[in-house]
Amino acid sequence: MTTPKTPKAATIPAVPTLSATLPDRARLFRSLHVPGRPVVLPNAWDVASARVVADAGAPAVATTSAGVAWSLGRGDGDHLGRDEALAAVARVAASVDVPVTADVERGYADDPAGVAETVRGVLAAGAVGINLEDTLRPDALRPVAEQAARIAAARGAADTAGVPLFVNARIDTHRMPPGDRAAWLDETLSRAVAYAAAGADGIFVLGALDAATVERLVAASPLPVNVAVGPGTLSVAELAAAGVARVSAGSSIAEAAYGLAGRAARELLEQGTAKELEGGADYATLNTLLLTATD
Repeated sequence: MTTPKTPKAATIPAVPTLSATLPDRARLFRSLHVPGRPVVLPNAWDVASARVVADAGAPAVATTSAGVAWSLGRGDGDHLGRDEALAAVARVAASVDVPVTADVERGYADDPAGVAETVRGVLAAGAVGINLEDTLRPDALRPVAEQAARIAAARGAADTAGVPLFVNARIDTHRMPPGDRAAWLDETLSRAVAYAAAGADGIFVLGALDAATVERLVAASPLPVNVAVGPGTLSVAELAAAGVARVSAGSSIAEAAYGLAGRAARELLEQGTAKELEGGADYATLNTLLLTATD
């Protein structure tokens, strides 16, 4: 059996100079996670979307791995290389004055040492949080002990750097066969306990969950809970009432943006009209926002 090679170290721009040190931004981001008063993160995927999100009042910016991959002409699901992914994070972090947390998928690595290298790259890029998922492949979860070792490696790399990186452990139990919700919850909580012991700071559970399930998850989880919102899910207010500490949009905003592009293109090509473009961002406002980010 061939031993997987650890990916090469990434070449990442230096930490951007903002109004606070990286540890200060990490502590600020950590403080935003309050059960019942969740931090709301409309995920961004490039500098323009990050600036728009921050300008809208978001206290922090989270990247979406899917949106980042799509914007760079790649598919989501570990099809984007580590260097490209971290370079995108660096551009986002350098463009906003709020904390940034990066979706690093499965860590862009085959082993814990590689995950640690990715975390060092995340910190060098200027981000103060990560999402690290436990999917092994689209139809299977990574064994608990194996994922716990990867989380521990991430924690160790951040601690060695002196940055209280927020490690958000994504638990992909939504990939389990449907039907037995008790088994789903038991597995989710079992993983939450193991990941907490390994050094995770929060758990992120995908899926359109009902309020009762979220409440049970929050009550039994040893870590703050992050739930995603999108079409058909509970609202931020409902998730707050259930005790959630973090609400994110995942790839849904990027999906909506590209959906609009497709609808507008079809309308223009097939009907010769542009009604889908009504309500778009004002050119001067958007341009000024980006000039501020780059000049």
